[in-house]
Amino acid sequence: MKRLAILTAGGDTPALNATIYGAVTRACQHKIEMYGIIKGFSGLLNPRVPHVHLNPLFTPIPELDPTRGGTILGASRDYVDVDDSEQIARIAERLHRLRIDGLICIGGDGTLNGMQALSDIVPTVLAPKTIDNDLGLNYRGEPDEWIRHAPHETVTDAIIKDGYPYTRKPSHHRFDLDQMVNYVTPGFATAVYVSASGVQRIRTTAESHRRIAIVEVMGRHSGYLALGAAYGQPDILLVPEHRLQIDMLVERIKEIYTLQKHCVIVCGEGIVDEHGQELGAEHASTDPAGNKILSGASEALRALLIQRLGDDYFTSKRRNESARAAIFTRKLGHTQRGGRPILFDRFYAAQLGGHAVDMLLRGMANAVAILQYTRQRGFFLSEAQANDFRDRWGYIHARLMHPSFYDPRSLRPSPVGIDYLLPIFNNALAPDDVEVLRTELFDPSHLTMPYHSVNVDIDKRIRYLSES
Repeated sequence: MKRLAILTAGGDTPALNATIYGAVTRACQHKIEMYGIIKGFSGLLNPRVPHVHLNPLFTPIPELDPTRGGTILGASRDYVDVDDSEQIARIAERLHRLRIDGLICIGGDGTLNGMQALSDIVPTVLAPKTIDNDLGLNYRGEPDEWIRHAPHETVTDAIIKDGYPYTRKPSHHRFDLDQMVNYVTPGFATAVYVSASGVQRIRTTAESHRRIAIVEVMGRHSGYLALGAAYGQPDILLVPEHRLQIDMLVERIKEIYTLQKHCVIVCGEGIVDEHGQELGAEHASTDPAGNKILSGASEALRALLIQRLGDDYFTSKRRNESARAAIFTRKLGHTQRGGRPILFDRFYAAQLGGHAVDMLLRGMANAVAILQYTRQRGFFLSEAQANDFRDRWGYIHARLMHPSFYDPRSLRPSPVGIDYLLPIFNNALAPDDVEVLRTELFDPSHLTMPYHSVNVDIDKRIRYLSES
């Protein structure tokens, strides 16, 4: 292979540039040209295919900084339609004109679904990213547990994809952490760092004003981010994989509030009620990937607690304010997706980017670079075929947090969940992560110099295919 292309798809994460950097560095070692496609799959759908030469003279361009969050290539949520043969043929012709021998897609489960069509026209591999940590399997046979029901059939706890309700049958597999496929994905560690820090900061306000704080973190179906936010020491964790038991929750809140005069609750954005319905999914509008746009799990939970606790409860606690005033919400939102990646993400993202290049050189296609972990070996690089993640109908589902990671009675991480988190975060931060805060945030030049976007410099490097 002489020339490879790379793109970033889906939502941004803190580790994308580190992944690109690792791939470009490995390409330079093998004297392979690397081209970045601008704005993910959208760039391939553009007849002129905006692109950037990432390693002229086999040297990474200076704009490619592994400590920079986001992606210098831009991203979009556009995907290639596997059933649109004319569109795929046009993309194949454009890649041929660019003389691309292989393609690396950086993304999550949606990207893995979307790149299926491309793998038939050019060798394509995935380098994983997602702050939700939902790309992977809890064990090899997990995709076989999905059941697809008839269209428009009403099914409890169903996930709707392409008009079909999907549910999981009960698992008879004995779970072990060593059997997880893709133990953790770059982007997750930094998002947990931001989430846990946010919980700590909100705590002091709740504590000072004797209030109940509900902190909402991302994670539509997977509760990994909420689980990781336990490092911020919230009083209660609520995850999408376990139905909300409102009576038990209210009693637990009362116990905590009576003891310490405040309570901090962390909830994932996709938490469900006792009937399996998402609390925040009040609007049927969807994003480009076909997912429901959640209106706010934290606000829905707040409304429930205002109703169940009532003004009298706070009056009985000698609080001269209403339940509406005493319970507040905060969404950490896109702060979890942005900013400088911490050491764990920078290092392993770069490793996986380089591994993706090696996989293409070994002739692999429609495959995924993965990060594995066992108690004996620690973390190590591996790979899996994309079909390993597909159910019998060919669909790739977001990985759910295994039920054993969470204790629904204590509303806290279980011992297994704690064992899962420890290897990731024991050494996740480096001294330079802290030093950057000290030296760069309050740099005096920030007061006088405007922000200089890397997009300005990348725009000067963008080239286009000529009109055919």
